[in-house]
Amino acid sequence: MGESASHANFKPIDHPVRAAIVGLGRVYDLNIRGYLDNPDARVVALVDPNDERRARRQVDWPEARVFSSVDELASSGLSVDAVELLLPTTVNEEVVTSCLSQQWHVNLQKPFANDLASATRMTKAARDNGCQLRVMENYLFYEPLRKLKQVIDSGELGPISGYHMKMVASGRGGWEVPGDAFEWRFDQAQRGRGVLLFDDGWHKLSTAIWLFGPVAQVRAWVGTTEIIPGMEIDAPTTLVWEHVNGIRGVWDIAFAVDMLLKSDYYSNDERWEVTGRRGFARVNRCTSRGIQQPSFEVYLDGEVRAQHALDDDWASSFRDSGRHWLRWLRTGAGPLHWGAEDALDVLRFALAAYESHAGGGVGVDPRTVA
Repeated sequence: MGESASHANFKPIDHPVRAAIVGLGRVYDLNIRGYLDNPDARVVALVDPNDERRARRQVDWPEARVFSSVDELASSGLSVDAVELLLPTTVNEEVVTSCLSQQWHVNLQKPFANDLASATRMTKAARDNGCQLRVMENYLFYEPLRKLKQVIDSGELGPISGYHMKMVASGRGGWEVPGDAFEWRFDQAQRGRGVLLFDDGWHKLSTAIWLFGPVAQVRAWVGTTEIIPGMEIDAPTTLVWEHVNGIRGVWDIAFAVDMLLKSDYYSNDERWEVTGRRGFARVNRCTSRGIQQPSFEVYLDGEVRAQHALDDDWASSFRDSGRHWLRWLRTGAGPLHWGAEDALDVLRFALAAYESHAGGGVGVDPRTVA
């Protein structure tokens, strides 16, 4: 992994981070949690082309100045240390490079980019400007998943035999999502970057690398389900892969358009199960509340140990990821999760899956993806 090289010369910020939030749509409600009541940060600017969104969000930060574009912010002379960038993947490169040229650090929403060339250009721009570019991964801060990693790393399950991830997207339940938030994602899907595998699935691919390290080979079969004429979801889909260390994983994606999923957020049911030679550990839910069992369980020596008191509110992972980023800017301590170099590995994983599917399910080494 390349994070240490990416920030070797970083100089910590010796005052509360002066942050600009760019993009004030649905995901703002999640990402902003890392900034609330946080002495490491001061929100100084809100940027969005929509007048109504700017006015509504400024209620949260009455002292922040508002701007309709990053260019307007840059020309204002306002002092900014870092940008929280909450924009569609399709515009990431243009806005990221503009922010980096101002010597602003950037915390970027996933997916990093649609292709490796664009992501590589952004990575180079960060390096050339002496700035940090982070592709935020909140799932690595979800407490049940952190417990899963602790159990794996402790060795109590014994050598890992394999693991399985399951994701079921539903058409019913969850919070209201503005139409423009879906519009660009379905436009992405028309260009071969599906909502489930590439957009939401970025999180699951991230957890695979985080748990078990680099991936040596991927095999994928990407399906389609029509929602309405001309609009499809990329499911049923199956990915099988092998890590460099020999551990194998499977990810099963289904779309249940008529199923009701209770959720305060998106109607998406996710589960992880890791099996070792002595037992297994399981995360039963994440974004929604499909399985009403404790969010984390371990089966060992014929007994099930369940943890009931974990902070398994999915939004808390955004809070903790944001706090980690802001604390990192103040100290430079620990991994970024993900720095740009490591986020490139996640992107290669996703692109290898598409390459495998195009080849009829052949094995593809993500490290060879160009």
